Amino acid sequence: MAEEKYKIVVFGAFGAGKTTLIQTLDPQAKHIEAECAGGTTTIALDYGRVQIGDKRVYLYGTPGQERFEFAREIIGKGMDGAILLVDATSPVDEFVEHLHTAITGEKIPFVVFINKCDAVGARPGPVQAHFTGAGTKIVSAKDRRRAREELEGFIGTLRPHQAEKKI
Repeated sequence: MAEEKYKIVVFGAFGAGKTTLIQTLDPQAKHIEAECAGGTTTIALDYGRVQIGDKRVYLYGTPGQERFEFAREIIGKGMDGAILLVDATSPVDEFVEHLHTAITGEKIPFVVFINKCDAVGARPGPVQAHFTGAGTKIVSAKDRRRAREELEGFIGTLRPHQAEKKI
């Protein structure tokens, strides 16, 4: 049987933990960043790969600033599923809602990973309530076991593509 391949794109606001999540899942992940006022930020994409049984998962992290809409559109082409990573220490704002609307509009499977739930000021309950109807999972981007477990669960809900698919 041919290896199944999946393109999963991780969306989220600046500082939500997209880079951390991908690097936690694949310690050899690639990252393109630049210095900014808050430290560093993704300016192009993150890229990682994870093998789950006979499934090869390609993870693409998108920039979290509004001005990189064009990059999110390019990276999102051909995705099999999406993860919306939301920071539980921040209220769901207009930008996160925009990402949710864009993902929903693509009519592809997605899951909401709620991150930073153990941080001071975290309020995962309102985030879960905001995304009622979408699958929400409490996931620490720093916890490899839990992140992988939830990724595996999500991948298990997707329709597989065979090895000849171009990613």
